[in-house]
Amino acid sequence: MIGRWSVRVAWAGLAVAVCAQTTSELVKTNLPVQRIGPNDLLAVSVLEAPEFSRTLRVGPQGWIRLPMLDEPIPVAGMYPHEVETRLARALEEAGLLVNPVVTVTVVEYASRPVSVVGAVHRPLTFQADVPVTLLDAIARAGGLRPEAGPEILVVRKRTAPDGSPLEWIQRVPVKALMEGSKPEFNLTLTGGEEVRVPEAGKVYVVGNVKRPGAYPVQEPEGTSVLKLLALAEGLAPYASRLAYIYRVDPRTGSKYELPVALQDILDRKQPEVLLQPGDILYVPDNRSKRARVAVIEKLVGFGSATVSGVLIWGVAR
Repeated sequence: MIGRWSVRVAWAGLAVAVCAQTTSELVKTNLPVQRIGPNDLLAVSVLEAPEFSRTLRVGPQGWIRLPMLDEPIPVAGMYPHEVETRLARALEEAGLLVNPVVTVTVVEYASRPVSVVGAVHRPLTFQADVPVTLLDAIARAGGLRPEAGPEILVVRKRTAPDGSPLEWIQRVPVKALMEGSKPEFNLTLTGGEEVRVPEAGKVYVVGNVKRPGAYPVQEPEGTSVLKLLALAEGLAPYASRLAYIYRVDPRTGSKYELPVALQDILDRKQPEVLLQPGDILYVPDNRSKRARVAVIEKLVGFGSATVSGVLIWGVAR
């Protein structure tokens, strides 16, 4: 009889020691206190009741289950100390324990994902264990790629009281964010956000320029004709004074043509014209000028040949 009692006492002491050690280890890995959400991993420790001490993953509906409790316990949106009170009351109301001492720590947050996608070097998803800024999130993704557009879209997703999903988008200008001129653009992310970095739209320049091609539009209002010509390394020798912008009407999808007086813009006699993503700037050839130059070159060549011939003839005589 005494032997059995000694074994029970030893077993109880061992269980308490294991429980205390487990709790101590979990406390060391406890994360910053935030509200608990679906898929978070919790460590539940009940003093002198190792059968209830365990790690639990919060279900998609925001509930957890303990052994010998008939009903699941909702914990989503609660802080750990609030969950401790809820579990202690549930154990006591079920007649399982008297004045239980419950400790709840968060081992892993999985309900606060922040995704960074698009024109960044390393798209990723991470857990916002603590609130992070938009710049911090972009830095974790390796920064913006050169082809990133002029705006960053921050999509926030929440659940309405009736259970329906809610989504709204905040637009952040890249230039203001990077320069720090408006600190309010450096948004605080707490989890559940998606940071989208769209690639910049492109404008196209063809015809009599030195470097035809497609060039990104880095400004929200568009890019100017002069800037596009600078990117294309300037006009070719026989470029026309009149260029054309080919643009698609977003409402009807039809294409139309806009004449652009290049020489007047270069001479500052006409205000700048802004190009929008998808526009095509066509610089035609000035055929009359090319023809005139060709005639002059032939005349110069003929005159040089005539003079040379006269000189040779004179020397020969």
